[in-house]
Amino acid sequence: MPRSPRRPVRSVSSSAAKQRLLKSLVCSDAPEQSLRLRGFRLIAGIDEVGRGCLFGPVVAAAVILPECVDALALAGLKDSKQLTHLQRESLDRLIRSTALAISIAEIDAATIDCVNIYQATRLAMLSAVRALAIAPDHLLIDAMQLDHPCPQTKLIHGDALSLSIAAASVVAKVHRDRLLSALDATHPGYGLAAHKGYATAQHLRALTLLGPTPLHRLSFAPVKAAANQLHP
Repeated sequence: MPRSPRRPVRSVSSSAAKQRLLKSLVCSDAPEQSLRLRGFRLIAGIDEVGRGCLFGPVVAAAVILPECVDALALAGLKDSKQLTHLQRESLDRLIRSTALAISIAEIDAATIDCVNIYQATRLAMLSAVRALAIAPDHLLIDAMQLDHPCPQTKLIHGDALSLSIAAASVVAKVHRDRLLSALDATHPGYGLAAHKGYATAQHLRALTLLGPTPLHRLSFAPVKAAANQLHP
């Protein structure tokens, strides 16, 4: 009896697998409470947004939350990528009314092209920490370490595990989204208000037709290709 044709195995993308992993993690103040048991009190959560974009700055935020964060936990604070636009806006207001200190730093596209996106992200995070009105005594950072004398904990998937890092994630995301929506008016035709500078099909088509703006990251391959096409 002939064997029926074997169905192709559908590969699961790493992005989808990562999203399932992040959704399975519980965002709480457990990392902060663990640090408080060691005597730390002013714990700053730090995160960035816009690292993978083709346009605009990478933005970092640093947030110091009070010891009691019940209101934020009950409001559903977690990694900004798992929240809707309206949820982020609501949580941003709650974070700002709750936090002991908040700061935001931007590193522009020209600097990103000069030093690379990894170093620019570290620079944005460091600038955000230095701009805090209250000096932290410990840094909780999403998967990075900074050139700063303060004791630090590098927490993988930190924005999905720590409320302080999640708060920084939301504040940075809301700030950058508003910035890109405003820049859409001065750089029309790219759809910045919709995709916020990420490499969507709409953005790539616009790059091919219009070429890059001065705020595009020329060191990123799709932007470089579009620039070379216009000026071979």
